Amino acid sequence: QEKQQARETYRAAAESGQRAALVEQNRPNLFRTQVANVGPGDTVDVVVSYWQPVRYADGRFSLVLPLTYTPKYADGGCGGSSGVCDGAAQALPASTTPELAPGLQPTVTINIDLDPGLPIASLDSPSHALSVNRQGQHYQAELRDLVVDSDREFVLEWTPAAKSEAQAAVFSETVDGEHFALLMLMPPTQPVEALPRELIVLIDTSGSMTGTSMQQARDAVRQALDHLRPGDYFNLIRFESKTEALFGNSQPADADHIAVAREWVNGLEADGGTELAPALSRAFQQQPVSGLLRQVVLVTDAGIGNERELLEQIDRERGDARLFPVGIGSAPNGYFLREAARIGRGSEVVIRAIEDVNEGMGKLFNKLDRPSLRDLDVNWPAGAEAYPERLPDLYAGEPLMAVARLPQLDGEVKASGLGKSLNWSDSLSLSPAINGGGNDAGVGRLWARSRIASLEDSLRQGADESKVREQVIDVALRHHLVSSYTSLVAVDRTPVRPESEDMASMRFQNATPDGQLAFAHGGTGARSRLSLAICLLLLGLAVAKARRVPGLA
Repeated sequence: QEKQQARETYRAAAESGQRAALVEQNRPNLFRTQVANVGPGDTVDVVVSYWQPVRYADGRFSLVLPLTYTPKYADGGCGGSSGVCDGAAQALPASTTPELAPGLQPTVTINIDLDPGLPIASLDSPSHALSVNRQGQHYQAELRDLVVDSDREFVLEWTPAAKSEAQAAVFSETVDGEHFALLMLMPPTQPVEALPRELIVLIDTSGSMTGTSMQQARDAVRQALDHLRPGDYFNLIRFESKTEALFGNSQPADADHIAVAREWVNGLEADGGTELAPALSRAFQQQPVSGLLRQVVLVTDAGIGNERELLEQIDRERGDARLFPVGIGSAPNGYFLREAARIGRGSEVVIRAIEDVNEGMGKLFNKLDRPSLRDLDVNWPAGAEAYPERLPDLYAGEPLMAVARLPQLDGEVKASGLGKSLNWSDSLSLSPAINGGGNDAGVGRLWARSRIASLEDSLRQGADESKVREQVIDVALRHHLVSSYTSLVAVDRTPVRPESEDMASMRFQNATPDGQLAFAHGGTGARSRLSLAICLLLLGLAVAKARRVPGLA
């Protein structure tokens, strides 16, 4: 239903004593669930199915399941002097925000059912210890400790066997007479080209980085300094409530300047708000070094509340610079990191633990040291509506991904791109007979989510908001997606609470991210059992539909 209509349906059911559940989108990567009329001692299961594409990069598949989030800083708003926003409370009017439930740490249990579709060499989780059971090419896994605190992202990774590395694939689905296809192509990696560059590193030293996140950030910047080469220029810029640059402009990467930089990095401490906008302006508008490509590395947990304004700023001020976000901590803002990399024509890396700094920064500079594949073009058959509309530059180890709605699943899709030392092209058949029958569930929803993202992007270019709203609602309702304008609601037909009995409201807060100290005050929420089944290689980008509990309709 449309968001307001769903709220009214939920509110009416709650007031009449019926069990009801409501799922809303608070931000593009934050969703909120409300459940009404849970009686004393009752247990109610709320099952939400969602789809997202598994990521393939650097020869490895990965799935990230966020279990909590870093509190959002909103430029002096939301949280009194701290300016920190709680995403759940922010979505409700102050007068109706429920009281926090008293203090048990939220917990999670995770069960995995994986059919990778190809032989794999390894399956593991860098974030949690797993017990894995293999049956042929089918894998089942669960947390070794069965129940753990939900204070960090869950990450699942699997590596194809040496002779089974992903090169090219087409997944397709037909839904209500509409045809959809997802394309994945792996261009060849170009050789390292040691051209001088200008490297500007932005370091988040705001209060949300207190603890292990600040240690990781300092180590990441030290790694960046280690990768500087003769002929490079560099500068470091720290930001919290204020912005401070190491140098007035970028300086040569010689021993003296690097020594000064190392001493400066050793003194970085976390405090204050997350005022990223002035730091971005300082990096993009700094006097350029003639003849050098500017590469801006942003080291942050992205605990910000004004994502839309910052993405608009990156699009507006970037010029020819490339932006490479480095996500820090156990629960970084993945949505902002991905979007900032996309708009900044760069690539993102996430470092979740101290021991991952060397590997993470190594991956980043493997991309920075190689020319990107640019001017990418995907030629679909006539009548296709494809996304993304503007294809990104591709860096080492990254596949080309595109999704389209087609008049029919027939013909070929062709892709090409230009590199510093090669011109690349490839083509694949769209025929379901060749690609597994056209029964790859979730491709249609992935296209719909991409369509919605494109429509919302158009608002940054001045599109009419009422027309965008109308189109988003149409796509979201047809594909059963939660969006900024639509929600999911389920209502039990039979009342379980007499109207004479009072009803109290209570809010369950997400866990404080592991290693974060600055905002660990206050209640940490009550026990929340979240049972998750990961059952497809392609998991779709959106909430699909809420399965009713027994008795719900």
